[in-house]
Amino acid sequence: MYDIRHHPLFPIAFIGAMLMLTFYFSMAAVRGDYGIFQRAEIEAETRKLERKLTVLEADVAKMENLTRRLSDEFLDLDLLDARAREVLGMMRGDEIIIR
Repeated sequence: MYDIRHHPLFPIAFIGAMLMLTFYFSMAAVRGDYGIFQRAEIEAETRKLERKLTVLEADVAKMENLTRRLSDEFLDLDLLDARAREVLGMMRGDEIIIR
C-alpha cells in the first residue's frame, strides 16, 4: 500500500495548501464582512450619525423652547408678536421694513 505522505512532492503541496489557507483567512480578516476595513467604515458612519444626532437634538431643544414660550402656561408676548407678524405679513405703523 502506498502512503501519500512519502511522496516527494507532499511537503511542497502541504506547504502550498497551508499558505493558501493562511492567505484566505488573512484576506477574510481584512476585507471580509466583519473585517478590519468594514469595521473602520462602520465606525466612521457611527461618528457621522452621532454628529447628526447632536445637531438634531439641538434643533429639538430649540423647538421645545419655542413651543413652551408660546404655550398657555408661559406666554412670551415678544415672540408671539414676532410670530404673528411673520405669519400674517403685517407690521406696526412705526416700523420700517427693509427687504
